[in-house]
Amino acid sequence: MKRKHKRLTFVVIAMVLLASAAGLALVAFEDNIVFFYSPTDVLTKNLSPDRRVRLGGLVEEGSVEKTAGSTVILFRVTDLQNTIPVSYEGLLPDLFREGQGVITEGVMVGGVFQASEVLAKHDENYMPPEVAEILKESGQWEEQDNQEQGDKPK
Repeated sequence: MKRKHKRLTFVVIAMVLLASAAGLALVAFEDNIVFFYSPTDVLTKNLSPDRRVRLGGLVEEGSVEKTAGSTVILFRVTDLQNTIPVSYEGLLPDLFREGQGVITEGVMVGGVFQASEVLAKHDENYMPPEVAEILKESGQWEEQDNQEQGDKPK
């Protein structure tokens, strides 16, 4: 075999091994990837019941209910177009309030989002673009100027 053919064979084998490694890595991480959805997305897309997702939006005013003698908290998350009931067992973050932004991670079970984790945001500057756009359209949230936030202009 000529030197040129040996090099070509080596390159082809290396590319096949690299593609195989990349494929195996993607398959391994597929179960750990969690996508962000707004309530409208969750209701309009057919998500499999065991699919873990992040649901984000605003905690609906007057929707927080704490179960007596239990750590189960019920509340509703809205993007001002649709609302999804959420059930969470555990302690809520200190910044969790009605009317504030929240991201919950969990699965949909029988029309109720069973959250395993709740993340509260202190302001909407960190709102995912999809939800921020909906809030801007509804007039519920206006983006602050960078100068007001004390940031340097971009």
